[in-house]
Amino acid sequence: MSAEAKSPGHIRLTSHRGADDAPPIRWGAGTAGERGPLIGTTSTRSHRNVIGTHSGSYSVYRALAVAAGALSREHRADLTNTAPTDVIGPYPQWSRPEAIVSLDPWGAMVAEAFAGELTAGQDIRPTIAVTKAHVILPEIADAIGKGRLAPDGRFLMDSGAALVTKAAVEPVWFLPGVAERFGCSEAHLRRVLFEETGGMYPELVTRSDLEVFLPPIGGQTLYIFGNPRDLADPSVELTARVHDECNGSDVFGSDICTCRPYLTHALEECILGAQRGGVGLVAYSRKEGRALGEVTKFLVYNARKRQEGGDTAEAYFARTECVAGVQDMRFQELMPDVLHWLGIRRIHRLVSMSNMKYDAIVGSGIEVGERVNIPDELIPPDARVEIDAKMAAGYFTPGPVPGADELKKAKGRGLDG
Repeated sequence: MSAEAKSPGHIRLTSHRGADDAPPIRWGAGTAGERGPLIGTTSTRSHRNVIGTHSGSYSVYRALAVAAGALSREHRADLTNTAPTDVIGPYPQWSRPEAIVSLDPWGAMVAEAFAGELTAGQDIRPTIAVTKAHVILPEIADAIGKGRLAPDGRFLMDSGAALVTKAAVEPVWFLPGVAERFGCSEAHLRRVLFEETGGMYPELVTRSDLEVFLPPIGGQTLYIFGNPRDLADPSVELTARVHDECNGSDVFGSDICTCRPYLTHALEECILGAQRGGVGLVAYSRKEGRALGEVTKFLVYNARKRQEGGDTAEAYFARTECVAGVQDMRFQELMPDVLHWLGIRRIHRLVSMSNMKYDAIVGSGIEVGERVNIPDELIPPDARVEIDAKMAAGYFTPGPVPGADELKKAKGRGLDG
């Protein structure tokens, strides 16, 4: 039987209320049971209580699999033996509605917290998964060879593999809280989301009773060096970096940006921190090309290199803005949520020069001690333009700001790094 023949005979519109037996959501409740499960669009319509669908941008691939007949529309995940390898929380921040608005703090616990609902056939899916892993990078092996790191068999193996706990986190937006973070009305946020996604989710403007949105964007991955429970203990030294995706550099290396060098430097610092008796954290978010996308990023690269006079720090920001209309869309207002999910109250060593990240973290109530900049010897020669422009625009530096007068045009909203 073809996939078309298996499909329902009518289209189920979601822009109007269905049945009234959808579980209520009480965002910021003290327990998972009081908060209630989140049930997306692939479930029985009468159970749906959120806008959007699970897996973010990968939901489109699910649709292709269903259309091709490779996946049953009725499939329900068997969550046997999928429980987190490390229990995260609950922490006091989980029951503060203003502290976490862009992820589900109970997202890793659905098999335990909603066992009865799962047995009853409700399609409740985890939005967070926690596992153990090894991180293997040539830069770590190089640091061992040069004596900056020493294997200990606990955090770092002789092979250069670092032992970590890692967590994958899908975005889950509580729309009233997201609107408050960005200083706009919920109605305005809903309308703009609806219009800028081509009307993909009509419930954004027709179902004000649905306050939770599973946006079609990438999530984030956390890499924890040491005991995850120590992240919530302000007396334990925490070394942390919040890193935004840069595939061209992070994975393939690049001569024009500092992303991979800064990322590997942070991993090295996290290992050292764990070996000192502390804990390390790298939070990696999918926001490719300053959340402008890789096509836009490559267009900007061309514009920078081909402009009259070549690539210069004073024109660094302008070249992005002339192509994209904005310097950066990685607005960091939502970034601290994952830190609050981990129970973090103090970061002793923040491996970042970004003023935007620092301001967002401190503004959310988390203390920051030392700020760690990237060592000069790790900056690729062609990336010097980038780092100079960023420091002139307000980035942290322990030394003098290079060419501050000449780079006056670059001041304004700093970019992240």
